[in-house]
Amino acid sequence: MTDTTHQPHDAAVDPAAADTLTLPPVPPPPGPPAGVLAGLETRDVSAWFGSRKVLERVSLAMPAGEVTALIGPSGCGKSTYLRILNRMHEMVRGAALAGEVLLDGEDVYRPGRRPAEVRRRIGMVFQRPNPFPAMSIQDNVSSGLKLAGIKVSKEERRHLVETGLRRAGLWEEVATRLHTPGGSLSGGQQQRLCIARSLAVSPDILLMDEPCSALDPTSTRRVEETIAELRGRLTIVIVTHNMQQAQRVSQTCAFFLATHDTPGRIVEAGPTERVFGSPRDQRTSDYVNGRFG
Repeated sequence: MTDTTHQPHDAAVDPAAADTLTLPPVPPPPGPPAGVLAGLETRDVSAWFGSRKVLERVSLAMPAGEVTALIGPSGCGKSTYLRILNRMHEMVRGAALAGEVLLDGEDVYRPGRRPAEVRRRIGMVFQRPNPFPAMSIQDNVSSGLKLAGIKVSKEERRHLVETGLRRAGLWEEVATRLHTPGGSLSGGQQQRLCIARSLAVSPDILLMDEPCSALDPTSTRRVEETIAELRGRLTIVIVTHNMQQAQRVSQTCAFFLATHDTPGRIVEAGPTERVFGSPRDQRTSDYVNGRFG
């Protein structure tokens, strides 16, 4: 069992310096060549919180440029698994794991690999929108750059803010009020603002932990449209309890299950159409058809 204790974040970037200096072009971040999408895979991943084992030997390939949905009852380890993918699991005191998380075939937990670099390439959108409420819409998006330690000129920052908002499907709604507080947006707009913040650093992978659970149906539809628009540009992994949503947005699906005396594990995984249409395990059939969970 490999102990993955918390490691310190990189030092924050002085925002004033990024606004007043014209800096040389930002070097391309580590990763695949431009235009090549990154895939993600786990091999025999197990996880613990203290002495309690919460995941058991989870192996899953998440195809590049596609949406993978993680489904299953509450408490089966889906969100823990998602946080393992970008090294957030190790930030919990007493957390540990074993196995491999491969990004472009390289383990993100290998010795010497910086967590901050992993989290820049593998972004996260949480269950509830978490913009900085008093910070402007524009600054909310660019804050992702500062947290990732990416120095840019004012012009480059404006371009990245607009690009992030456009990719999140929010630009047309906020273009004339970029300096108003992010907290003034509706819940669905705030969630797309958080997506834009994650996209501003050009991640290869976007993790989404029940991004629509706190949203009304109209806002949910808009976020799902954003996911559909992002498909093919980056790899997305989404946790959802909404079976219809999993069918609508994903191409690959993995069904997790745990019992009172066994940790979470994958019962079945494969193309979404097959998992829902002709599951191979009776437990999968029972879950996707609403007979438990």
